Amino acid sequence: METVMVPGSDPQADVEFRAVSKRFGQVVAASDLIFSVRKGSFHAFLGASGCGKTTTLRMVAGFEQPTSGDILLAGQSVTGVPAYRRSVNMVFQHYALFPHLNVSQNVAYGLRYARPRPDSRDQAKRVAEALDMVRLGEYGNRRVWELSGGQQQRVALARALVNQPKVLLLDEPLAALDRKLRKEMQTELLRLQREVGITFIMVTHDQEEALSMSDQISIMHAGQIIQTASPLSLYESPANRYVADFVGESNFFQGETRSVSNGELELQTAQGVTLRSPLTPASAYSAENRYCIAVRPEAMSILPYQAQASGLDVTVPGQIEDRIYLGDNTEYRVKTDVLGNVSVRVPKHRMAEAAAFQRGDKVTVGWQQHMGLALAEESVAA
Repeated sequence: METVMVPGSDPQADVEFRAVSKRFGQVVAASDLIFSVRKGSFHAFLGASGCGKTTTLRMVAGFEQPTSGDILLAGQSVTGVPAYRRSVNMVFQHYALFPHLNVSQNVAYGLRYARPRPDSRDQAKRVAEALDMVRLGEYGNRRVWELSGGQQQRVALARALVNQPKVLLLDEPLAALDRKLRKEMQTELLRLQREVGITFIMVTHDQEEALSMSDQISIMHAGQIIQTASPLSLYESPANRYVADFVGESNFFQGETRSVSNGELELQTAQGVTLRSPLTPASAYSAENRYCIAVRPEAMSILPYQAQASGLDVTVPGQIEDRIYLGDNTEYRVKTDVLGNVSVRVPKHRMAEAAAFQRGDKVTVGWQQHMGLALAEESVAA
């Protein structure tokens, strides 16, 4: 069969969406999606339940067809092409392993629709190679119900990889695992992706998972992609309030925009407090938008009440309502009269500064202006 490349396709991309939309009756699951996934990269779709991320993944797989637009795999249009004719495989959240088959038979099942279908000797070789990739080379004769959750997930990965797909799709792959095992499997997935060198696309609602594993992340909301960027850029330069709120945590301060000068926005709160912060590169100023200032809890300082606040541009008095020990840091939730409730996170190596603070204590909280982010309030374009 002749390979026909779509004019203008990106030779560096394994997946491209060109104005793709998907509707189920009156429900819009995906709206005018335009993005590409670079060859050999680890890409994540991150968003809350119902945002459209799983529908997007299923359209890549071929389990759903777009209502409009075009999907390209390795430069070729696959819109309308059934799943079994696409060079992609998918690992599901609940693995979908067969309990009556042993580990090798489960992995070999992935070759059932391979074209051309390998003979028995080649099939055995490919199954063994796939099991070695996921470090289960000695487990071929085990029943899947004899394995741990993490081992079962590796079997599902081996079954998906045995077909040697161009793109591996992962639908909430770690959701069924406990926290410790989830951390271990994050490392394993990264190792595997680097070793096999193929494109991984993952759907998750876990921001820590996406930040720790991905080269690029697309934040989705209400069927739209709000921002696609590296984990570092998403955290340090969110496009708007929705992204800043979803990726990490922030204190948000609202008010009236007074001026914008040299990339810095000045805002006055309803209580008359003037705040200034730089606009992030991803959130260019528009007079039509309302703005807020976001300050990450770890960017804030907490001091004794009325203490000399050297180096801080903004300081306000408050009272500690909660003190939460989190192991590597301690979070203080402070009620202030002029800025509402704020969260301050103090890392372990700085705890000597705040170790004596207890619930009910009067304190001073503050931050340096350049540590804040001026962001558009709107999360999705109308």
